Amino acid sequence: MTSVHKLSLLSLAVLATLMAVPADAQESYYYGGFGIGQGRARIDDARISEALLERGFTTNSIAREERSSAYKIFGGYQVNRYLGVELGYFKLGTFGFTADASPAGTLNGGFRVKGFNLGVVGTLPITEKFSALGRVGIQRATTLGTLTPTGSVTVSDTRPSQREANAKVGLGLQYEFNPSVLGRVEAETFRVSDAMGNHTQVAMYTVGLVFPFGRSPAPARRAAAAPAYEPPAFVAQAPMVITETAPPPVAVVALEPATPLVAFAPPQSRRVSYAAESFFAFDRAELQPAGKSALDVFASQLEGSSYDNIRVQGHADRIGGATYNQTLSLARADAVKAYLVSLGRFDAARITTEGRSESEPVTLPDDCKGPMSTPVIACLQPDRRVEIEVSGTR
Repeated sequence: MTSVHKLSLLSLAVLATLMAVPADAQESYYYGGFGIGQGRARIDDARISEALLERGFTTNSIAREERSSAYKIFGGYQVNRYLGVELGYFKLGTFGFTADASPAGTLNGGFRVKGFNLGVVGTLPITEKFSALGRVGIQRATTLGTLTPTGSVTVSDTRPSQREANAKVGLGLQYEFNPSVLGRVEAETFRVSDAMGNHTQVAMYTVGLVFPFGRSPAPARRAAAAPAYEPPAFVAQAPMVITETAPPPVAVVALEPATPLVAFAPPQSRRVSYAAESFFAFDRAELQPAGKSALDVFASQLEGSSYDNIRVQGHADRIGGATYNQTLSLARADAVKAYLVSLGRFDAARITTEGRSESEPVTLPDDCKGPMSTPVIACLQPDRRVEIEVSGTR
């Protein structure tokens, strides 16, 4: 389940809880506020590569800028202590990428997102000052894109733009400094267009202040009167008779000799290596049927074995950038772990994953020379692999 889906479910759960709580008699009020923080986008490398491939270009590497400054301003109406309606303006930031392609050329792309939102905000009091927040609503975002090709790369529209409405959810915490100033920490997610035919999720994390106005302070609670102290009635007790008894005889127990310690065999290690092409499609991290079958055989061979740890390592070749290769190799190792855990025979806590990028090649530097081509890619095939090491006793 993705973090976006988790955030959506948690927001709905908070709001559902609030719907079941009766409203109190606290007076409603209007408020305004702002928040500043960071926007985080998810740039889809696969879609960018597919778009370049449709134009006859092969993507060598993609550098991403997925974080940017973000802010929002808003106003709302607090219906009661638990529910409010909020209208706001947001700017999620500017994000971009640089794709290096063959034949020689690059595509520099970027997009910035801003818009308006309307939604319901639920408040769940935790203490007198602290409250949990959950929000669900709609947002209409405008995405302005820029595409700058160089070399052989060309595009038809260098300034794409798009405006559309989508859902928005969020969670947060609120602290009441005083009746006129509230503090908020929030995480929200937006589904937006990147102005290039794709959709992406942008998360916004903010710290902000809320300023209620026209608000009546909550009435002070009346302290309950303490009950009058009544001393307990005196009850005369009968005299206690103390008798002496002889101590019981001490039992003598003969101890058996200690059992000698059992010497344990030292842990054994077993390592297997699989070609990445047998598990995944080129430049992908989704397990194929052949890869699942191979892991089924691996799992059956471990039946009846006692193991301490299983380490899964993903390896890449030297094609592409180091950052991209690290991401791909780790994603492949995580995919293998996820499938092994799904079989129900392995403890996820005993399986660790590593992405080794191109740091541990099987081929030598002089083995695959020449410009990037199909023969060179085939020559580097041994470097693209997944290794599984099992440590434990048989």
